[in-house]
Amino acid sequence: MTETQIARSPVRVFLVDDHALFRAGVRTELDSITDEVLVVGEAGSVAEAVTGIVHHKPDVVLLDVHMPDGGGAEVLRRVRPEHPDVVFLALSVSDAAEDVITVIRSGARGYVTKTISSQELVRAVRRVADGDAVFSPRLAGFVLDAFSERPGAAPISDPELDLLTPRERDVLRLLARGYAYKEIASELFISVKTVETHVSSVLRKTQLSNRYELSRWASDRRLV
Repeated sequence: MTETQIARSPVRVFLVDDHALFRAGVRTELDSITDEVLVVGEAGSVAEAVTGIVHHKPDVVLLDVHMPDGGGAEVLRRVRPEHPDVVFLALSVSDAAEDVITVIRSGARGYVTKTISSQELVRAVRRVADGDAVFSPRLAGFVLDAFSERPGAAPISDPELDLLTPRERDVLRLLARGYAYKEIASELFISVKTVETHVSSVLRKTQLSNRYELSRWASDRRLV
């Protein structure tokens, strides 16, 4: 029997995303178009993800970046030390440089956005399972920039950006993308009043006057 005649085992995949409808859609798509991947489980929170990954021991985890009780980086932090053979591929709506760099530094093997087609996703899963690093085209530059620093050198710091809390950065990023306060509240699972409080805090810390100036400020720092 030749090498090309030897059937490859399907890649065992575990889905992590806090939206059940999205998980169901991905599972349906993957199950319907190929036998190259096999979805063995899914989770909608960090805690469920850790338990499920440890139990199923998948080849690849499709990992959302933002979840209410934490995010992809937290799942990586809890799982990778004890299960280094599990490969993580971030699959997120976010294409922000900060999100990409955070999960890659935490140990993800690749990062693709949710605009990816089903066929492209299958190829990405297979490639990371085979040891390749996979990124959506626009995101690869973020990773190259982040890891082109000299080994051991301290990361470049922005004193003004460092004043903002992680949640304030999340609000600012969505604001700069044109989200309304109500949409930001829904995306981050917080109240509109809390969004307003964060925006006021960011305006005070950056000494800017309005959302348009904030958007330009965020763009200059590659937060969007």
